[in-house]
Amino acid sequence: MELLNPLSKADYPAYSVAYTGTAGSTTAWPPGAQGVVVWSDQACYIEVGVSAVATTASTPVPPFTPIPFVLPTNTSGAPWRVSAIQVATAGTVYAKPINRN
Repeated sequence: MELLNPLSKADYPAYSVAYTGTAGSTTAWPPGAQGVVVWSDQACYIEVGVSAVATTASTPVPPFTPIPFVLPTNTSGAPWRVSAIQVATAGTVYAKPINRN
């Protein structure tokens, strides 16, 4: 298993957001992170990137399972975010930017 390096709490804080049948999106982070660890208290669909909005076609994530996502590298310096929408039950998604080293 690869070890992940959480980024500065000041520059890249952890965010959470509630979601329902309507997507919830975190506050945006500045570019610079290589990835983000995402987990949720309910099964949900996740979308990560610039102006990300989750849909039922996004990546499904089981509850209470931290999953690392690689961030797109072609963001042209734009801020990015994490978005989630429920599979069957409303919940809260949590996200923390990371680097691989």
